[in-house]
Amino acid sequence: MDFARRFGVAAVRDYRAASACLWHVTALVALAAISVQGQTVPYEKAFPQSKPAIEKALKTMQANLSGRLPALEGFAQPGEHPLSRYQRGYYQASIRVSAAPTGGSVVRVSAKVTAWYADPGSAHSGYQLLVSNGRLEADLLDQLSDQLVSQAMKAESAGTSNSDLRTDAASAPSKSSPEPNLETPSPQFPSAANQTFSSSLAHGISTPANEQLAEKADEKTNRSLQAEADSLEQVLRGMAHPNNLVAVKKSGTPVVASPSLTAKAEFLASMHDEFELLDFNADWVHVRISGLSRGWIWRNGVDMPDGIADTAAQPAAPPAPASDIFHVSHEETAIFPGDWEPLRNKNVKIISVQKAGSGAKDVSPSERVEYAKFLLAKTYNDIAQRPQDVQGIVLIFDSADGGMIAATNTTLQQWKAGTLTDAALWHQCFFDPPETFDSAPQAGSK
Repeated sequence: MDFARRFGVAAVRDYRAASACLWHVTALVALAAISVQGQTVPYEKAFPQSKPAIEKALKTMQANLSGRLPALEGFAQPGEHPLSRYQRGYYQASIRVSAAPTGGSVVRVSAKVTAWYADPGSAHSGYQLLVSNGRLEADLLDQLSDQLVSQAMKAESAGTSNSDLRTDAASAPSKSSPEPNLETPSPQFPSAANQTFSSSLAHGISTPANEQLAEKADEKTNRSLQAEADSLEQVLRGMAHPNNLVAVKKSGTPVVASPSLTAKAEFLASMHDEFELLDFNADWVHVRISGLSRGWIWRNGVDMPDGIADTAAQPAAPPAPASDIFHVSHEETAIFPGDWEPLRNKNVKIISVQKAGSGAKDVSPSERVEYAKFLLAKTYNDIAQRPQDVQGIVLIFDSADGGMIAATNTTLQQWKAGTLTDAALWHQCFFDPPETFDSAPQAGSK
């Protein structure tokens, strides 16, 4: 009885150990399958040509190794999200050529597909990497085959022309010979390398008639390819420039929640980003970001649809330069006179500004902002040589309807370097009170 009990316990222990081992093996196989599925599978093809010949043909195909896709359907595999939610598809192919042990070469092609994912909630929007379905790789391998055939035919045609010249020279009557040589030259057959591409006897024997047929075939193929390229380009133009989209002119353009100079930027758009146009006025464009999400962009920061000017019409009489309306009354270096976190308890350059005269006309918010841009640029050029002395610039408009603008050296440096637009500069500045400057500049904006 004790022996049977001990034997039963040992059997149970062995069964559990075997089950645990089987579970680990199953998990490893599943993880390996998932890893392989997420990788880009390269496509390869063997060619009888040498590696230098393949690389020479690939140099003529550099323009076809990357570009925009007219649509993602048919080029990428559906993944976590439907392909209909992706925009601005782009592909980039990489090609590796290696010499085959038995002669010839092996060409491996892999393609990466990226596209902008428009998340309905806009929280996870951004460019994502998709998996190619193999069509791009197969097309590139077919193009390489066609290019190699074309090079072989050109080399064959050039060899035939040189052979004809040598034959004519040999058959010409010599001055020292009383009679011409009437021997018929033997027909010239292509070399072994060229026979690889000869699909018929007409390709094997070079004659003027065959060359004309080959030229006509090439011309017909070129016309067909050009027609297909023109058709795809027309589709791409129709998709990239609908009549109700605006395109961002420069990276770093802010998209804000309300049409206000002091509104907080929700995010910074990149160059060529496109949004659906909902409405616009003289200064701002109302756009749909995605789903129910809306935003505002400076009108002069986007390319408007055909028939709508990027900026509103300028007044007939241009306003006086801002430098004629204001003048600097006082300058000093002191602790920042406010509670703005980026400049709190830091040394800043404080510049007081007054109107040019007591009888000067009322100053609009846009004129204050325009003069502030001029003065920030001028002052930053002066302090850029000594960045350790001050960490920012403060402009104080000394009047009953005035206010204060503050900017950090980091923001001004990015603005002067061109990585921030005017709109992005103002949305990273400090305004007090905000309503004093709540208007978009009418001139001089990037």
